[in-house]
Amino acid sequence: QVQLVESGGGLVQAGGSLRLSCAASERTFSTYHMGWFRQAPGKDREFVAWSGTYTAYADSVKGRFTISRDNANMVYLQMHNLKPEDTAVYYCNARRTSDGMNSWGKGTLVTVSS
Repeated sequence: QVQLVESGGGLVQAGGSLRLSCAASERTFSTYHMGWFRQAPGKDREFVAWSGTYTAYADSVKGRFTISRDNANMVYLQMHNLKPEDTAVYYCNARRTSDGMNSWGKGTLVTVSS
């Protein structure tokens, strides 16, 4: 099972930017679809962005967040114009295209102050 490690979280003021990174333990470019999810305190984990056969974003982040991948093992989430409601633990997800197996990272905390 691929191992995923997120980084780049931190404390930022509203309106600021952060770039999250997710490093996979193996090459994922052609064998995994990748995405980002988040979980705010007291809430369920929710979808944020996806990069597979298509790119998709949650309505709440469209126009502010951008998902990208390199041709090896990295996936990124560039976040602009951050809002306090973006505060959450952000998780990287990898779904293997051959059998749909899902892998999760341990998450990175993003805190947006008002």
